[in-house]
Amino acid sequence: MKYAHNIEMRVFSKEGDDEERIIEKIKEVFSFDFKKEKIKLNIRTAYGFEDKKIHILTVSIDKERHTGKVIKNIFSFLSSEQKELLLNQMESRLDDNLHFYIRLDKEKLMNNEYWLTDSGNCFHFNIAIAAYPHKREIAKKIIEEMIKSF
Repeated sequence: MKYAHNIEMRVFSKEGDDEERIIEKIKEVFSFDFKKEKIKLNIRTAYGFEDKKIHILTVSIDKERHTGKVIKNIFSFLSSEQKELLLNQMESRLDDNLHFYIRLDKEKLMNNEYWLTDSGNCFHFNIAIAAYPHKREIAKKIIEEMIKSF
């Protein structure tokens, strides 16, 4: 079943972060060969407080075989409590364009623990739900199926 049209993931790497380890974790979550699959990891530089350099690492995918694998990876590692929390917060995590947002705690994910967070120090996933027709109620059913399937 096609759950998503595309997925965009974004994470910040601040000064002092182990950026290579963050990139390794991105590749682990996406779990396919970026070079072979022609997936690009974009790195942009911005400046935060006191002109501290921040790298913004972004990956966008839109092939069904890629999106399905990432969705499986995310939801397979969430605990049943975390999945229940997503179901309870579905209304606020789904926007009018049927994009579903998930934030995974960056520090915990770096230690192989998939944990939802509301903080900005996270791996931020924007999942464009593949709802036909493009209606909120259909998207909610797809999200429920997506969460419960893995």
